[in-house]
Amino acid sequence: MQKKTYEDYKYSMQDTGRLYVGSKYTMGELLEAEDILFKFRMIVERYILPESAREDTLETHLYYLEKGKFLVQTYKQMKARVKVNVIEEKKGFLGKKKLEYVTRNLTIEELVEMPVAEKEKKGLVIQELSVSKLALMGL
Repeated sequence: MQKKTYEDYKYSMQDTGRLYVGSKYTMGELLEAEDILFKFRMIVERYILPESAREDTLETHLYYLEKGKFLVQTYKQMKARVKVNVIEEKKGFLGKKKLEYVTRNLTIEELVEMPVAEKEKKGLVIQELSVSKLALMGL
């Protein structure tokens, strides 16, 4: 039987101001990916990897990131934003309430302020991490 790898959300994109990285990359894959900026890979190797395992995905790393850690300051310096999906209650056409996923962009501070229980209650799913290229060059 052939093992299938979940490839959705394993991407990297750039525009003039930001780098976008999909959340399903493991830390080891981030280090080996040639299409990701060298400076970001260096920051992963020097600052992020010592506090996580090579097998951890970016999604789990960000999901369980704790307030007050040095990594939070590192992400703040990179002006990191996290794209997430959360379940919200919306009013339908006839006033009926329904639950649907809504995409939000959170700063790293907003993400770590949320306790894990609240993240689970909201059904939070992390899609991508985006960092400022200008802030990366300043590190």
